Amino acid sequence: MSEHNAIGQRLLGLFADAFQIEAPAADLDLIESGVLDSLQLVELLYRLEREFGARIPIEDIDLDDLRTLERIAGLIAATTVATDSTPSVGVSS
Repeated sequence: MSEHNAIGQRLLGLFADAFQIEAPAADLDLIESGVLDSLQLVELLYRLEREFGARIPIEDIDLDDLRTLERIAGLIAATTVATDSTPSVGVSS
């Protein structure tokens, strides 16, 4: 199973748990179809951060990246790759 498919499967579970809905087709526009409203988008960002460790700075959020499950999976894959390749900096107390 590819990483993109694995992320997609985890997204299906996230939608079931967080929103109590069976996730729609991967290419269905979640916003235009009314599956997600503005408050649910905020909840989605929070859940993506918790589930995948994806840190998406507010200034980098593009609504189009959140429109479909396919795009969300791509965003997560890109974000986690970017995070994994960024050197960590230790902070001393």
